[in-house]
Amino acid sequence: MSIRNQCTLAKPAVVEGVGYWSGQDVSVEFRPAASDSGVVFVRRDLPGQPRIPATIANRSDMPRRTTLCREGAGVGMVEHIMAALAGLRVDNCEVWVDQPEMPGCDGSSLPFVEAILAAGTVEQHAPRQRYVVQNTIRLGNEDAWLEARPGGGDKLVLRYDLDYGSANAIGRQSLEIVLSPRFFRVNLAPARTFMLEIEADALRAQGLGQRVTANDLLVFGAQGPIDNQLRFPDECVRHKLLDLVGDLALLGADLVGRFHAYRSGHRLNAGMVTALCRLKATPLRVVRSA
Repeated sequence: MSIRNQCTLAKPAVVEGVGYWSGQDVSVEFRPAASDSGVVFVRRDLPGQPRIPATIANRSDMPRRTTLCREGAGVGMVEHIMAALAGLRVDNCEVWVDQPEMPGCDGSSLPFVEAILAAGTVEQHAPRQRYVVQNTIRLGNEDAWLEARPGGGDKLVLRYDLDYGSANAIGRQSLEIVLSPRFFRVNLAPARTFMLEIEADALRAQGLGQRVTANDLLVFGAQGPIDNQLRFPDECVRHKLLDLVGDLALLGADLVGRFHAYRSGHRLNAGMVTALCRLKATPLRVVRSA
């Protein structure tokens, strides 16, 4: 990971779709932003157009997704947007939305990535903050855990071990990557949200996902995806890495180190960012590019 300056969009970009949970139509507009402003969601549908910075301090615990809340205003399902921005190294961006839930699109980050690439990026004069992991941190238990450790280099290495057991079509998958914009764009951004058919049925029974079908994401039956085809043989573990990239972006800095996840989800990912933020107060652990 080379030392670099911050980046923002060259011009606005729009993505429209449907919220998986709510079923509501939603429009997202990515706008350029000033240096050091970070990623900020703006609820243009609410009085005063409240602003919600994408930081760990504003995270609200919700099942199966990453949600941000500030002073009564919230935005949910932000992880795929955050992954797209972080994966392409767009550091400063205002994300104007007209609903509390972000569009699910095809269950991946690809629609957001394509919109950002079409808009283009511009380099800004301010240096991007970098966070170099200097201590080993391990969260979780034997059933699910996430570990960060020094990398011995100048890269962000991510490994995910997925384990759904042997009694279903998802099974066990593992993948280790070195994160870069090109790798993210080609190998992670297209990886889609997935779940077991029994999980999808349970959500529909609760009145959720009424406008979502098996064509819109990966729903696994006994023999594999229902009414859909895999984009990668190991698409599920790739999507877990995509989520990890999006959740770690709440730190607001380029990470350098090694992260190893075993069955980790949004809650453990957020716990790691919180732990890193506690150490971030120590000047030796934060390095600014020259």
